[in-house]
Amino acid sequence: MKTYVFDAGALLAFLQDKPGSAKVDEVLKEARRVRAKILMSAVNYGEVYGLILREFGREQAVAAVHAVRPLPVELVDVTPQRACHAADIKARYKLHYADSFAAALAIEHKATLLTSDSDFRKLGHDFPVVWLK
Repeated sequence: MKTYVFDAGALLAFLQDKPGSAKVDEVLKEARRVRAKILMSAVNYGEVYGLILREFGREQAVAAVHAVRPLPVELVDVTPQRACHAADIKARYKLHYADSFAAALAIEHKATLLTSDSDFRKLGHDFPVVWLK
């Protein structure tokens, strides 16, 4: 079974029907058919909430959280080990700290990252990514 990791941009693309949302929807359909597994760091989930809160207000942010609940996305908690792994990735590749959690989770689970964030190119060609734009 293929494993994917969503970064904040992947979930936002889906929720806001932005470029790349069709690819995100395709992966979600695979997961509903139990052909794929989707993981997302709680840090990146919080990032989505915060971005919607800042841009649209609390009511929209709460609505977004409710819209995500039925999706086949497994939220993964941060542990001290994951926090340190993310910090190592941040330092090595000069990523934003929140982005480093998505990268660390993808590495931990040998997963493919879904993102539209070109900063992940810093991880090199051997890092599996599905680009949303």
